[in-house]
Amino acid sequence: MPGQPQEARHALGARLREIRLDAGLSARELARLAGWHFTKVSKLEHGIRPPSRDDIRAWCLHCHADIQAPDLIAVARSVDAMYTEWRRKMRSGLKHFQDSYLPLYEQTAHFRAYETFFVPDLLATASYTAAVLQRWAELMELPADVDAAVAARMQRQNVLYTRGRLFDVILEEQVLRTQVGDTEVMAGQLDRLMAMTSVPAVRMGIIAARAPRTTGIHSSFWIFDDSRVQVETPSALLVVTQPAEVSIYAQGFEALQRSAEYGRNARELIARSLRELTGS
Repeated sequence: MPGQPQEARHALGARLREIRLDAGLSARELARLAGWHFTKVSKLEHGIRPPSRDDIRAWCLHCHADIQAPDLIAVARSVDAMYTEWRRKMRSGLKHFQDSYLPLYEQTAHFRAYETFFVPDLLATASYTAAVLQRWAELMELPADVDAAVAARMQRQNVLYTRGRLFDVILEEQVLRTQVGDTEVMAGQLDRLMAMTSVPAVRMGIIAARAPRTTGIHSSFWIFDDSRVQVETPSALLVVTQPAEVSIYAQGFEALQRSAEYGRNARELIARSLRELTGS
């Protein structure tokens, strides 16, 4: 089994898909036989929704693969246990969770980040970070060691000034408008983004709300070198390490870059958001 819960769920979904294809059934046909909504099969196969024991039994029954049901149920239980362990680690505190990222950041030479709603941690101010982590602590009912967690995130920003690293960042324009903290916090964060456009190691693009798109990607993700893609969700961490899948994200990132504004145009988008925020 893969080492991260969401990747394990994807692996289970891939096995279910193989069983369906071996049975010669389309996703809609299987859903009809099982009495499910037609989208459920896709959600199970892509790891979006965890399968219950009854789901697995029905899947195997209609795919004439009853003999595989016990093994798949055992795998599903293992995945559930991994999710429980992931949440347990988070409950040890925000600082501990933030510290766990430091080795990965220190080992990475080329960062590629695409964010849809929030400023990525490497470009965030301390006050913006505190507001984000406070919200996260409340959502996940975590120990609110926010000050220590903010300090840990700020320490990670040292990699911005370490030679030999490149940071490719793409932000949706919505990131500039998602209200985090009060007006002062947001204004400080927009000023910080403006300053980061001049940092040599940072290549920051902003996709305007009405920009033409050449990809259907709509979820935030990070690529660490060419070996790992990471997507954080409220309940789990999706880590992709299969080279073919990492390549898909890399190609998607290149497509997003073609839609983004850089340099003077990016700074104008930031300045416009700042003017709208402050009314000046």
